[in-house]
Amino acid sequence: MNLKDKNIILTGGSLGIGKETAKSLLKKGANVLITGRSIERLRNSFNNDKIKVIEFDIGDIENIKKNTQKCLQILDNKVDVLINNAGIGVRSSLEDLNINDFLKVFNVNVFGLALFTKEITPVMKKQKSGTIINIGSTASLKGYQNGSIYASSKFAVRCLTQCWQSELRPYNIRVTQVNPSEVTTAFGNQERVERNEIYNKLTPKEISHTIISALEMDDRGMINELNVWATNPF
Repeated sequence: MNLKDKNIILTGGSLGIGKETAKSLLKKGANVLITGRSIERLRNSFNNDKIKVIEFDIGDIENIKKNTQKCLQILDNKVDVLINNAGIGVRSSLEDLNINDFLKVFNVNVFGLALFTKEITPVMKKQKSGTIINIGSTASLKGYQNGSIYASSKFAVRCLTQCWQSELRPYNIRVTQVNPSEVTTAFGNQERVERNEIYNKLTPKEISHTIISALEMDDRGMINELNVWATNPF
C-alpha cells in the first residue's frame, strides 16, 4: 500500500509507539488522526499542523459510537487504516486480583478496541478495502508471573485478530497483529512520563518500523502476525 494521502486512525497517539508511528506516517504523506485521553498532550506531542487530533478515551464504552462518528466526520467517512494502539496494563498477583482492575484493563485493551473496530469496519466493507493493525504484546503468546490481567487481555486481542482475519478477508480487509516485547515507553507509568531508552531494549522506532512495513506490503498480500523481540536483552 502506498501510504500517501491514505486516511489513518491511530488510537493512543500522544506517546511511545503511537507517537512514533504517527510521525512516520506523516512523513509518508498520510492523513493521520490520532486519539488520546488528553487533548493537551496530543497537541503538545506534535509540532505539525497536518496531524488531526481528537480527545477520545477508548475505555469510555458508552461513548464509543459517538466518538467514532466524530472521527469519521473529520476524515470524510473514509478510513484506509485503523491502528488499535491504545492500551494499559496492571500487574497483580493471583491473590490480589480484583474485578475493578480487570474491568479497567479490559475496557481499554479488549472491549473498547473491539467496539471501536466494529464501528469502523462497515466503512471499510463499503470501500471493499482496508487494513486493521492491532498492537498486541508478546504477553499474548505466553503468560508470566503477575500478568494475569494484562496477559489475558492481550490473549483476547490475539483471538479477536484471528476471528476478524477470517471474517474480513472476503472484503479485501487485512488484519494484522504486532506483538512487541518490552519497549522503553511510558507504558505502566502513572505519570505518563517516557522512560529513557535502554541500549539493549526495543524502542518505539522498531515497532513503528514494523507497523509501516506491514502496511506497505502490496495489497494482494497480508501478514497475519509479527512478533518483535530485542536481539539481546540480557
